[in-house]
Amino acid sequence: MTDERPLTQNALPEDDPLDFTLRPQCLDDFVGQDKLKKNLKIFIQAAQKRKEPLDHALFSAPPGLGKTTLAHIIAKELNVGLRQTSGPVLERVGDLAAILTSLKEGDVFFIDEIHRLNHAVEEALYPAMEDFALDIIIGQGPSAKTIKLPLPRFTLVGATTRAGLLTGPLRERFGIIANLEYYDEADLASIVIRSSRLLNAPIEPEAAREVAHRSRGTPRIANRLLRRVRDFADVETGGRVTHAVSRRGLDALEVDHLGLDPIDRKILTVLITKFAGGPVGADTVAVAVSEQRDTLEDVYEPYLIKAGFMARTPRGRVVTPLAYEHLGYPLPAAPTQTTFFGQ
Repeated sequence: MTDERPLTQNALPEDDPLDFTLRPQCLDDFVGQDKLKKNLKIFIQAAQKRKEPLDHALFSAPPGLGKTTLAHIIAKELNVGLRQTSGPVLERVGDLAAILTSLKEGDVFFIDEIHRLNHAVEEALYPAMEDFALDIIIGQGPSAKTIKLPLPRFTLVGATTRAGLLTGPLRERFGIIANLEYYDEADLASIVIRSSRLLNAPIEPEAAREVAHRSRGTPRIANRLLRRVRDFADVETGGRVTHAVSRRGLDALEVDHLGLDPIDRKILTVLITKFAGGPVGADTVAVAVSEQRDTLEDVYEPYLIKAGFMARTPRGRVVTPLAYEHLGYPLPAAPTQTTFFGQ
């Protein structure tokens, strides 16, 4: 089943409609990722000058860093239509064909979680990306024949949270490949201030920095925390987000000063108290904290590893001394044990 909504809607099922009111609409409004923005501007201008579609682009990053936003911006900068779907939705080659044949010349086709494409769909995508043609099999058995269906020239934008799961042939067909980095506190504070204006929620600079500091380097989390802090401000200070209100609100949400939420702390606590700090297999950790392995690996682990609380080793996950210190547990007298727990 494919997403048959009009091109003007451009909304993925899992997207919060409010996110689209906060998304920047052009590269100049997009905060952070400066090197990538500079390069994209050149690539877009060059494509427009040559009157060609932009080369296919692949963005990889943990959730919430702006992959979908960049796809929307590329379409707007090119002044073309946007069709979007996600890898798991494209179950059959016919689903892919229905979308590709509906594109207009130069349109952007965005596939989120592209690493989860069905193998047959991925194979059908290769000639579409390279030759702008789709091979369709008509009939069955000895009488079956293949016809080549021409397609309008389009730009495929792929997004993935698991770049390592992409096949080599698919990756090699993208002309633009970029990895989005976590945002620094200054850029996140700028995003919070911009979002507060759009939400009509005046915010003090110190409050914006407080929200940014606890946002795990992720704009989506910063905007989510801002909306919740705004609720506290509406009740307590008539709508103005002060530093004190932001701290009270974030503390009430159990987001600590390093951005760890209850699930993050639960993961680290389980590793320390039940498995002596590791090494522990990902499946075992996921069962112990009642989360899916994909959620653990895509949502929680990247930040915990980046912040220095956890490490991946060939034998499994281990916590670092920083995690013991942050959670108030004494460091073990001996080095982390070598017993391996689970897969």
